[in-house]
Amino acid sequence: MTSMWRTSGWVLLGSALILALSLGVRHGFGLFLAPMSSEFGWGRETFAFAIALQNLIWGLAQPFTGALADRFGATKAVFVGGVLYAVGLVLMGMSDSAWSLSLSAGLLIGIGLSGTSFSVILGVVGRAVAPEKRSMAMGIASAAGSFGQFAMVPGTLGLISWLGWSAALLALGLMVALILPLVAMLKDRPLPVTAGQQTLREALKEACSHSGFWLLAFGFFVCGFQVVFIGVHLPAYLVDQHLPATVGTTVLALIGLFNIFGTYTAGWLGGRISKPRLLTGLYLLRAVVIVLFLWAPVTQASAYLFGMAMGFLWLSTVPLTNGTVATLFGVRNLSMLGGIVFLFHQLGSFLGGWLGGVVYDRTGNYDLIWQMAILLSLLAAALNWPVRERPVARLQVQMEAA
Repeated sequence: MTSMWRTSGWVLLGSALILALSLGVRHGFGLFLAPMSSEFGWGRETFAFAIALQNLIWGLAQPFTGALADRFGATKAVFVGGVLYAVGLVLMGMSDSAWSLSLSAGLLIGIGLSGTSFSVILGVVGRAVAPEKRSMAMGIASAAGSFGQFAMVPGTLGLISWLGWSAALLALGLMVALILPLVAMLKDRPLPVTAGQQTLREALKEACSHSGFWLLAFGFFVCGFQVVFIGVHLPAYLVDQHLPATVGTTVLALIGLFNIFGTYTAGWLGGRISKPRLLTGLYLLRAVVIVLFLWAPVTQASAYLFGMAMGFLWLSTVPLTNGTVATLFGVRNLSMLGGIVFLFHQLGSFLGGWLGGVVYDRTGNYDLIWQMAILLSLLAAALNWPVRERPVARLQVQMEAA
């Protein structure tokens, strides 16, 4: 094994562990909706707004965090993000009002996630591996985040049952603090500046003038809307359908388990088949799965089948979307450009999480949001179809010169 492969493997392992912790804890937030709302007499909109704000702040901060990681190396961004994430969890455990919940779960954790999640971490992975292995490596790292969901969601429910929701959040804060020593495994360095190198302004101008960049971004909006609505509101929806609370937890765990296979498969296929065409297929399949789930009687079996099917499609969009951005524009500014695309994902996340609570409090059900999720899937499929996976002219000239 060469030194380069040893270094890449070390970086990939550290990236996978950080994503498993960061996303594993984040995917369990929906389990706190019922106990916190019950204790403080909140409607579902209060908790839903805080989580929606978290996703919005995460998205707004992501391009800036990504730009800093591209220019100065990702280790500083991940370290600061880990600190803010851990502090936010501790303060969330002490929250007793809507504003304190929004400050902790919304603002602090949102900024923390921008430094410890996909855009920054996959930027590290993209710079550490050879181009022909990039899609697969991103799929492996993304799958680790799914394993974190599979492992952490049942663990989070166990902590709530054992310690109560407040102490459970304090314990999760300690777990997230493990990200800090893992930063040393990343060994990420910014790419050296060479003569004629793109400036930040030039990179933004190039991306913003490319239609494929915007089509990917608007398609990613749909992914965010769907996954946050389901992640936050599905456990409560299943309780509304007279199923035990443990069913919702099991479904979220199944989503995490099957997403391991989904993201790995997406990364593998992305190295062999057009990634935008794969994205079109994924969004169409999401629409079919949601329609079948709503059409069939809601039982434990149908809920588990939904979790398995949706899990396979859950975050498979991430390595494909980020991989397409890397193919189009290169890896030097990948964290920043991926962060801008991810901002649209988080705008969708904000609306999916918040509108779920608003619609439920106004109508007593989630029917309208489910219908929106189906229609948006069809829109995302249409948006990704015309994207062509060809490097921009600047990169084609560089490849010809090499």
